[in-house]
Amino acid sequence: MRLLLLSSQFPYPPHAGGALRSYGLISGLHAAGHELDLLTFVEPDQTPPDATPLGALCSRIVTVPAPRRSGKDRLRDLLLSDQADMTRRFYAPDYARILDRMLSERPYDLVQIESLEMCAYLPQITARKQRVIYDALNAESDLQRLIYTVDRRSPSRWHAAFYSFLQWRRLQKLERQVCASVDGVVAVSDADADLLRKLAPGVKIAVVPNGIYTAEYLPAPTKQLDLGGAALLFTGTMDYRPNVDAMIWFVESVLDEVRAAVPEVKLFIVGKSPHTRLGKLRDRADVQITGYVQDVAPFLHSASVYVAPLRMGSGTRLKLLQAMAAGCAIVSTRIGAQGLNVSNGREMILADEATSFAQGVVALLRDPEGRKRLGTAAQSLACAEYDWSAIVPKLSAFYEELGLG
Repeated sequence: MRLLLLSSQFPYPPHAGGALRSYGLISGLHAAGHELDLLTFVEPDQTPPDATPLGALCSRIVTVPAPRRSGKDRLRDLLLSDQADMTRRFYAPDYARILDRMLSERPYDLVQIESLEMCAYLPQITARKQRVIYDALNAESDLQRLIYTVDRRSPSRWHAAFYSFLQWRRLQKLERQVCASVDGVVAVSDADADLLRKLAPGVKIAVVPNGIYTAEYLPAPTKQLDLGGAALLFTGTMDYRPNVDAMIWFVESVLDEVRAAVPEVKLFIVGKSPHTRLGKLRDRADVQITGYVQDVAPFLHSASVYVAPLRMGSGTRLKLLQAMAAGCAIVSTRIGAQGLNVSNGREMILADEATSFAQGVVALLRDPEGRKRLGTAAQSLACAEYDWSAIVPKLSAFYEELGLG
């Protein structure tokens, strides 16, 4: 089958969430015998596509410089337009023109849109009667609802809450329109699938979870770092609002309680683009913000406890899959673990309140055998259910259900 994938970011190196998913799907679909073309935005410093593994996985890769929107433009769109911000984020006339040309040059059995941002190009695809699938990385309207619910509690975040309230309503409308316009929708979790079905009853939806190549994260003695004996770890893109909120809440509401019981505790925040809101955390001796690292695996193998104190989010967290595959002992909120087939006390500890979260962290720091037990169970689950070898067949089965071969 010949497929055209539309992506907002070049999916290599596969470090961020969307890139991890797209790269895994492309690799798996190529191995299944499908022919793939990729039309993607790229940053100025992007390695030439043919010099990456994607060059061997795709028949054709066409790139377009990523668009830039000023804060002034975003404010204008927010106040003067009724469209969701995501529809404007990655719309570029050059991309639309090239897409039109590619659809004219060769027949595709399917166009697969990776993420809601890229649905800005949906009208020109459906105008050609082209079969198309939307791969929903999140239930985006519900994500904004959760962000609004958290931010409205703090007067200093009311401006952000106002933004999220508007986006929540606008994204509901957008997701309803998109789901009603495509041949099928791919959701990353049962919870997301249920939310999208409520917006667009009758839509054909398949759940194809996020995945990873678990072998890349299995512990290796040569990848150890000296982080101390009570190292806590969080990883992620650190200008992403749910991640920023998670770290501020954890440091302000949880970390002091942990330190009272375990004085040597230290939190490592690992990930690119730390937001300015995290600047105040740098003054603490028990917090280290690393910024971008090329490989998170050494940190995963060296930390005592992985924490996922997320209070907002949708889809499933690839960061947790990485930690699970690495055999980490994990403490997470239920929102953080949403969409994963985990149970409290079996693969990880689940806690939503500051005190119970701190208690879970302290208990694991004091219990090496408990950490090993949880880590082993989490690793077994990740390898069995969340390796790409177990996930790509679900997408292939959905293609067949839609009458695609």
